[in-house]
Amino acid sequence: MDWHSRRISAILEHALLEDHATSDATSRACIDPQLRATATITAKQDCVIAGVGAISRILELYERLDQHVIGHPEVISHGEIFDGVRLRKGQVIAVVRHNARVLLSCERVTLNVLQRLSGIATMTRKFVDAIQGTQARILDTRKTAPGLRVLDKYAVRCGGGHNHRLDLSDGVLIKNNHIALAGGVAPALQRVQQNRREGLPIEVEVRNWAELQEALANGAERIMLDNMTVDEARASVEHIRKQAPKVTVEASGGIRLENVRAYAETGVDYISVGALTHSPQAVDLSMKIIPA
Repeated sequence: MDWHSRRISAILEHALLEDHATSDATSRACIDPQLRATATITAKQDCVIAGVGAISRILELYERLDQHVIGHPEVISHGEIFDGVRLRKGQVIAVVRHNARVLLSCERVTLNVLQRLSGIATMTRKFVDAIQGTQARILDTRKTAPGLRVLDKYAVRCGGGHNHRLDLSDGVLIKNNHIALAGGVAPALQRVQQNRREGLPIEVEVRNWAELQEALANGAERIMLDNMTVDEARASVEHIRKQAPKVTVEASGGIRLENVRAYAETGVDYISVGALTHSPQAVDLSMKIIPA
């Protein structure tokens, strides 16, 4: 992740502006502007960490917003701790030395980013571990927090998952509403084949046997089995492998940690899980600040 990219910097800077970090009434009122302090960020539970690079970048962006900052940040992290690493409860993620006011003013934004991304990475790793030994790969979806998609999808990769489409321009996925408006699977596929941008893969969502047959007969390159039971998914995969062995298969809808292994064992190539990004549980982290 390029934490200095214009896009990422804009997200982090907006978070600081949203919190009015440079107008921290409490810290300005009771903390000596000359005081330096040390902040220790610690994992309070087992997790997969993601977002370590954001720590120093948030402090740098704060300095850009507040030209009166006294001192510069020093971020120290162990060489073995980086995004995607499993941490145990009690492990120190990073130690930061900087102006005390700045550390206090950036505390919540820093923890918000780390906790959300680590929550996504941790959940993703649980799904990835659950299907070890199968050919399936775990995918995310576009069910991300508004404005945070690039970070959310990065966190999925930190957890060992793979990204589906980044956005609507990133591939063709014909879903049930497209099918309804186009007049069916066949006319939707035919129009896409005529109008798609060169090189874009064509995936179509199917909900039943009839739609599956129609998709195969009309040139689908990838098929998403939507909300099918495990038995339905297994039968569909077997049929696709016989009729169109080059077509890749994705299972989606109603997939949880408790049943993901069963879906993986049907022989699908991909399993997409919206919960990775639409409802992750934030990882419990703490930042303790003391005089340097």
